[in-house]
Amino acid sequence: MALNQQKLEKAAFIFKTIAHPTRLAIIECLQKTDQLSVNELVKLTGCEQSLLSHHLSNLKLKGLLTSVKSGTNMLYSLKEKNLMHVLKCIDKCDCRMS
Repeated sequence: MALNQQKLEKAAFIFKTIAHPTRLAIIECLQKTDQLSVNELVKLTGCEQSLLSHHLSNLKLKGLLTSVKSGTNMLYSLKEKNLMHVLKCIDKCDCRMS
């Protein structure tokens, strides 16, 4: 059985994009609430606003998030809802990290 190179490259791209605790926290917050502003995400993640904005921009640039302007706020949401399946699988993983 041959491996599908395109699927593997897509998976690697997604893993590289989300491979940071802050980015994973953003995704987890957005799974629970459809749209959140930067200020709401700062409160939920405990991350500094400038660093959080950097991660949000990166996730949006890579196509995993979408945003819409609402008054003076930018509201972010998950573009790729299936990311939650990845996080659930990781959560179930019983890897020994030592």
